[in-house]
Amino acid sequence: MQELKNEDVTSILVNDLLKEKRAERRWKNIRFVAWFALFVYLVISIFSYLGAPSAPSGLRGEKYVALIRLDGMIAPDRDFSGAQLIPTLEDALTDKNTLGVVLDINSPGGTPVQAAIIHDAIVSLKKRYHKKVIVVGEDMLTSGAYYVAVAGDEIYVNPNTLTGSIGVIMKGFGFVELMKKIGIERRVYTAGTDKDRLDPFLPQSPADLQKINQVMSEVHQNFAQAVLAGRKGKLKADPAILFTGDFWTGQSALKLGLVDGLGNLQDAMEKEFHTTEYKEYGGQPDIFRLISGQMGSVFDKMIYS
Repeated sequence: MQELKNEDVTSILVNDLLKEKRAERRWKNIRFVAWFALFVYLVISIFSYLGAPSAPSGLRGEKYVALIRLDGMIAPDRDFSGAQLIPTLEDALTDKNTLGVVLDINSPGGTPVQAAIIHDAIVSLKKRYHKKVIVVGEDMLTSGAYYVAVAGDEIYVNPNTLTGSIGVIMKGFGFVELMKKIGIERRVYTAGTDKDRLDPFLPQSPADLQKINQVMSEVHQNFAQAVLAGRKGKLKADPAILFTGDFWTGQSALKLGLVDGLGNLQDAMEKEFHTTEYKEYGGQPDIFRLISGQMGSVFDKMIYS
């Protein structure tokens, strides 16, 4: 009798445990389905947003400014590169409802090649589509970013925007003495007498310095020519002062003729296009960043719930 009672108790406990496990599994499945449904809803919302009419007020045919934001270093495989920017700029200029384009730039510069590619593309596309391209500088509009800016029809900056730096810089390190101290011998084999030029583990030679100066002078001259062409008749200081690689505040840059006016994004749009309505091209819309964050939270909950 006692054995039967023990078996009954065990059976009851096992059944209760199974019921609890089933309930727990059921709620897990319900949570999974709910989060998955939310995920699908967010994906659909993204594509619906990207496919929706994009005029700022939602009215087709309304005129507006095309806005392109350019941030960070100018370099290949970056958002601020020729491969990324040129198609975006062409899309903006071919939009029949755009009055013109505003490039909102916040950059310390970057590679001279990418800056030159973008500069030349802006000049060419302006001629082809006969629309204004205005540049607005934010915190920094220096070096390669200024190279890009002079392709615009007008340049606006904040009074405190760092502007200019019309020069070229090359940086590196030399480890020759360090290698001597720690007793390392470096072995390099080349075909071509100058193939190891500028090797940081070899001493600098007069020929190396001459070569560096030659290359940098040519790049600097190309930069200077772009500025002289883009700011023709507007520069108010001797190029010997402007092209030293120095930089100025926006307020001083205006006095030197490096920019055309002081103002922020809204000021420039109002003055040049008589509207503050704009459509943003390129980059990642704020709503997309928001939804991406929400999707990340969904995945976290799906994995760790």
